[in-house]
Amino acid sequence: MKLYIGNKNYSSWSMRPWVLMKQAGIAFEEVMVRFDSFEADSQFKATVGAVSPVQKVPVLVDGELAVWDTLAIAEYLAERFPEKQLWPQDAHARARARSVCAEMHAGFGALRNHCGMNIEAHLPEVGARLLREEPAVAADLQRIVQMWSGLLAAHGGPLLFGAFSIADAYYAPVASRIRTYALPVPPVVDAYITRLFALPGVKAWIDGALAEQDFLAFEEPYRSAR
Repeated sequence: MKLYIGNKNYSSWSMRPWVLMKQAGIAFEEVMVRFDSFEADSQFKATVGAVSPVQKVPVLVDGELAVWDTLAIAEYLAERFPEKQLWPQDAHARARARSVCAEMHAGFGALRNHCGMNIEAHLPEVGARLLREEPAVAADLQRIVQMWSGLLAAHGGPLLFGAFSIADAYYAPVASRIRTYALPVPPVVDAYITRLFALPGVKAWIDGALAEQDFLAFEEPYRSAR
């Protein structure tokens, strides 16, 4: 299997299936397609377009099959590798895990738009300003804190549904945003982020992001250089 991804420092949607596969021990070949201008004739569009009609990452290629969209990839992997138990085994917990992943997939627009994933950066002053000036960002953060606190309490930790699942991979980029922008969270949530970042799959992605040298101005509204 091949997984096409974008820059590890910036590509939150690429991070999700990469972390999922790495942490679950699913073998794959990484195909890094660095972000560029995204013009119709760009190298990025040409490379990704060769395997996906939507010309976006991530894309999972398994033999003759190409699967795009993070949630579709996660569902495919859960069916392809049932022994990995990527979703919780309990039916109710599994339904709830799917619900919170769908919520991430469709929601939290303010947090995603104003707090772009930028693992290498540390922007506490930006985070503080956004919480003051953008009520929707504060509302998104409040919902995330409510969700994670509730799941940790309901399932006893150490991760959202006890053992590692698709839900943890799905929210790893959100955790990185909380750290980058120093968004305030209660101790139970901060401790969860620490445990999440200690997972080998998550740590490997973060290490890769920190090793990158690219600075993409269109991904960097809050600074002019690394």
